[in-house]
Amino acid sequence: MSDKISQEEKLKMVRHSMAHVMAEAVLQMFPTAQIAIGPAIENGFYYDFELPRQLLAEDLDTITENMKKIIAQNKEFKRIEVSREEAARKVADQKYKLELLDAIPEGEVVTLYNQGAFTDLCRGPHVESTKELNADSFKLLSIAAAYWRGDEHNQMLTRIYGTAFTNPKDLRLYLQYLEDVEKRDHRRLGKDLDLFSMHEEAGPGLCYWHPRGARVRQIIENFWREEHYKNGYEMVYTPHVGKSWLWETSGHLGFYKESMYPPMEMDKADYYAKPMNCPFHIMIYQNSKKSYRDLPCRWAELGTVYRYEKAGALHGLMRVRGFTQDDAHLFVTPDQMDDEIIEVLRFSLYMLHSFGFEDIHAYISTKPEKSVGEPEKWEAATKALMKAVEKEGLNYDIDEGGGAFYGPKIDLKIKDAIGREWQLSTVQFDFNLPERFKLTFVDKDGVEKRPYMIHRALLGSIERFFGVLLEHYAGAFPPWLAPEQVRIVPVSEKFVDYSKEIEGKLKRGGLRVSTDFSDERMGNKIRLAANMKVPYTLIIGEKEETEGNLSVRYRRGKQCNGIAVEDFIAEVSEMVRNKTQLEPEKK
Repeated sequence: MSDKISQEEKLKMVRHSMAHVMAEAVLQMFPTAQIAIGPAIENGFYYDFELPRQLLAEDLDTITENMKKIIAQNKEFKRIEVSREEAARKVADQKYKLELLDAIPEGEVVTLYNQGAFTDLCRGPHVESTKELNADSFKLLSIAAAYWRGDEHNQMLTRIYGTAFTNPKDLRLYLQYLEDVEKRDHRRLGKDLDLFSMHEEAGPGLCYWHPRGARVRQIIENFWREEHYKNGYEMVYTPHVGKSWLWETSGHLGFYKESMYPPMEMDKADYYAKPMNCPFHIMIYQNSKKSYRDLPCRWAELGTVYRYEKAGALHGLMRVRGFTQDDAHLFVTPDQMDDEIIEVLRFSLYMLHSFGFEDIHAYISTKPEKSVGEPEKWEAATKALMKAVEKEGLNYDIDEGGGAFYGPKIDLKIKDAIGREWQLSTVQFDFNLPERFKLTFVDKDGVEKRPYMIHRALLGSIERFFGVLLEHYAGAFPPWLAPEQVRIVPVSEKFVDYSKEIEGKLKRGGLRVSTDFSDERMGNKIRLAANMKVPYTLIIGEKEETEGNLSVRYRRGKQCNGIAVEDFIAEVSEMVRNKTQLEPEKK
């Protein structure tokens, strides 16, 4: 392999080549299998198959052994340019390959790759031979279902995911990372910590918030509302359904209908559950004539919306059908635009920092080929976004032509505790809806003009943000977010009364506290509190009652004795006030 190839390119070639090795190994196991596509992806590779039977988890071991034998044979990856007719003969028994062949544009070179007796229709590139693949540096990870070409009307195929590296050490590190991802999975933590549940039988993609999860959600929402009022926003509440006229005017029925719930017929009219809040905020704007003196209007709403996501796309809290949008709309004059964008970005960063996210990157998406709105508006809005990002000193990338057809935007992406990137905040201009709804304000010169409309989400949605937050902290929320900040554990029944007295004092001090009055042994009670990731556990025994103080066990196991009740309340209250993390989570 050429020295000029970058490590990233080399790794991609290794993974693509490993996908071909896996396809050959599967055909050895199932000679009548139909093979589809097998690309390298960000963290590995996959291949899709139509198999004569359902694949079992233990089959991955057999396929792995077959792959190792193929690698040991030092097979050359030979690239061959062929005519369409010859390619069709070579893959005549593979229907998906024939369909892919038909899709290759006329005039484009058709290439096959051989590794011994195995032939695949493929553009490449690949490594020179299997000797460049390390049999100890790959692992098959999982089995999934996938529709051919991602279309639910097509055949369901079996997808095998794997990962590969150039050396065993990198593989070990990646597998450790996957273990951490599994431990942090918000669906697992949601169940273990009794935060929320999903009930397929009652409606897929809909979240049921348990008391503990609802407590955290309430804390997030209360903080969100308080900060919005501090930053000059007003709250609005809007309906959950609207007549078809509203969605026809907004354009949703034209370009978004497949993602909307079916209509409900009432009063000889069709009503739709809202997929977005923006048309409702526009109706409020239109309720009275606006002067430039009335702008900016900053209206925020935690509005629950409903989107009919495909069943295969649903994923815990990260992809749901009903969610509460952390939403706001700003209606501003052109003169106010720059200052408003700067302030919105500052507010977004403040909120993200408050929840413990420090590694933040901005992405600015600019005008696409097809768009609405005057070019000068696009230019002014894009400059306002860039000015705000640069003023905050953020690292950013420009996504040329990547904006929505109705306006440029900023997306803020954070990295969590284990380095995964999540897109949260969005600041989006909209030149479409003001035109569709004929929004106006009377300017200083007495002339009616269009306001600029800005969509703005700080957290994205409460459900998804909660899922990201849960995985970021691995369920060990900092004290200000913890559903239960303190668990009191009396050593025996003799100390129940003193425990109740302490509980009362802590509650009056504003802390969220409970006492474990169960018959479990003290060690089990302490383990239960640790498993529920309670920040502070108070051990109450004879010494504590006699001296009138506390023995405090911190979440990571550190214990401090003889702490005065007032001092403990002050300590926790300060942690909450400063939104301080109790201790850093290990990567």
